[in-house]
Amino acid sequence: MTLRILIADGAPAEAQADLARFGAPSNQAMFEAALARHAPDAVATTINIADGEALPAGTALGDFDGVILTGSPLNVYDRVPAVTRQIDFARAVFAAGRPVWGSCWGLQLATAALGGTVRLNPRGRELGLARRIALTEAGRAHPLYEGRPDSFDALCSHVDEVEVPPAGAVVLASNGMSAVQALSVETEAADFLGVQYHPEHTFGLTAAIVEGRASSLVREGLGRSEADLAALAADYRALDRDPARRDLAWRYGCDPEVLDPARRSTEIANWLASRVRSKAGR
Repeated sequence: MTLRILIADGAPAEAQADLARFGAPSNQAMFEAALARHAPDAVATTINIADGEALPAGTALGDFDGVILTGSPLNVYDRVPAVTRQIDFARAVFAAGRPVWGSCWGLQLATAALGGTVRLNPRGRELGLARRIALTEAGRAHPLYEGRPDSFDALCSHVDEVEVPPAGAVVLASNGMSAVQALSVETEAADFLGVQYHPEHTFGLTAAIVEGRASSLVREGLGRSEADLAALAADYRALDRDPARRDLAWRYGCDPEVLDPARRSTEIANWLASRVRSKAGR
């Protein structure tokens, strides 16, 4: 029997179209690639919950073996309709008893839905590579990090962070930018695993974000000029095409944990194995 996975896209289609002009893959495409890599028997259905898209006719949340909450440029504390409808959706998924995965916005959305809080990160934006993500004692023993070293780098893009985790949450990883880089919630109220970074991202997507937001990044002091950032984006695209580029790997301090697409998405593989397959019985 196949796994049925729902990809609940939290990024408005308009925002994704803006990044697509710079060559960015969609959330749907990146998660479908991760599923194809780690669960070739999975069948994915995608709906855009930011834009209010409903489940296909005749389909219920309970029909899915697992639900993925994607990244998004939204801020969960800005309670516009595109945010409040997603909080309601997340609560409905948890009430249905489905195993849930969350990347970045997905982590923040689940946190808000379960009673925790999210804030603008006082240390600023974390973009490109989240450095020295360190597993906590709980993280080192958790199946989410099976096959990962105790410290590693990962692709990322966020300005917000979990301030107060929800009741019953266990922090699995942190770094100097965010005390919460990964959370597990396994209670009567929820079955959730999520990370603040992006295991599904590609270097091509990171390049698109850098180039598309270059003027803002210069104002924030993350680049001296838009030309410098364009050069960085070009290098990231080169790494996306050829992860074996030793010169670029050396220049940016990248190792196989972030260069190899399979190793980069280890957490998604482990969520599928430890939470989705085990609960579905296949």
